[in-house]
Amino acid sequence: MEQATVAETIRELTRKHLEEDNGLLLGQTISAVGWVNGTVPNCKGIVELPMTDVAGAGIAVGSAMVGRRPIFVLRFQDFIMLNGSPIFNYAAKVKELHGQSAPIFVRVVGSEGLGVVHSGVMHSLPMHYPGMRVWAPMTPWEYKKCWDDFMDHDDPMYVSEHKESFQNREELPDIIRKKAKITIYAIGATRFSTIEAIRKLEKEGVFCNLIHIYQLKPMIIGERETLPLTATKKGLVIDAGFEICGAARDLAYCLTDNTGIPVKAFGLKDCSKVLCEPNRNPFPNKEMIMKKIKEVIAN
Repeated sequence: MEQATVAETIRELTRKHLEEDNGLLLGQTISAVGWVNGTVPNCKGIVELPMTDVAGAGIAVGSAMVGRRPIFVLRFQDFIMLNGSPIFNYAAKVKELHGQSAPIFVRVVGSEGLGVVHSGVMHSLPMHYPGMRVWAPMTPWEYKKCWDDFMDHDDPMYVSEHKESFQNREELPDIIRKKAKITIYAIGATRFSTIEAIRKLEKEGVFCNLIHIYQLKPMIIGERETLPLTATKKGLVIDAGFEICGAARDLAYCLTDNTGIPVKAFGLKDCSKVLCEPNRNPFPNKEMIMKKIKEVIAN
C-alpha cells in the first residue's frame, strides 16, 4: 500500500483530533481556499476566523486554556508577525508564570515564489521564546512524531511547514559516507535541495554526510549529530530561513560547542525575501548549496 503524502497525513491527524478527541481547528479562509492545500478535512470542529489577526490568535489561545488543544492555522509564515503576541507573550509564558498550560498547535505554512510577505520561513522567531516547542517536519513519519510530541506535552507547538513537502511520500534517511569530506545538517524545505546537491556532488567525487534536522526546540545534540562531524572535521548547516540570528547559526554554534569543530551556517541573505531581480533572495537551491559546500571544504 502506497504511503500517504504529508498533506494526507496532516489531514488524517486533524480529522481524528476533531472528530474523536474534541479538538478544534481555527484559521482564516480554511474552506474558501483549497482547505489549506488539502491538509484540512471537511468535518466538524472547524472555526472560520474573520480577518482580525491578533484577535483570532487570542481566541485560539483561549481555547487551549480550557483544554481543547486547538490547531491554529496560518496560511503564510509571515503572518505570525501579527498573530504572534497571544502565542509568544501569553501561551508560551503562562505555564512558567502562572502554572496554567496553553497547549496550542500552531501550523504555519512556508512557500516560495508568492511575494515578499508570503514566502517567508520564520521558525527562528519562536525559538527565541521560552516555553515554545518548534518543529519543521517534512515527511509523513516526522509529522506524526511532531504531533505525538505535542500530545505528550502541554506546551505550545510551532510547526514550520512548507508547501514543497505536502506531496512528499518519502522518508528522508540520513546519509553517511565513508569518504565524506563534510557533514551537512539541513533544515526545512532546503532538505530536498540538499539531497539533490549531494547526489550531483557524488558524481564529481565529492562525498558528504547529511543529517536531517526536524526538531528545532528543544534542540537535540547527540551522537547522531556529532559522530559524523567528528569524522569529517567540517560541517555546514543549511536552512530556508534567514541566516543572521537564525536556526542555522544556533545549530552551528551548538555543534561547535559540543565538538570543538567549527561549523558554518547558510541561509537567506540579510535582505527582503524577494524573488525577482535585481534583489532576488531565494532560499538555498541546489546550485547555491553545491557552491557553498565546495567553499567550506576548500577552506
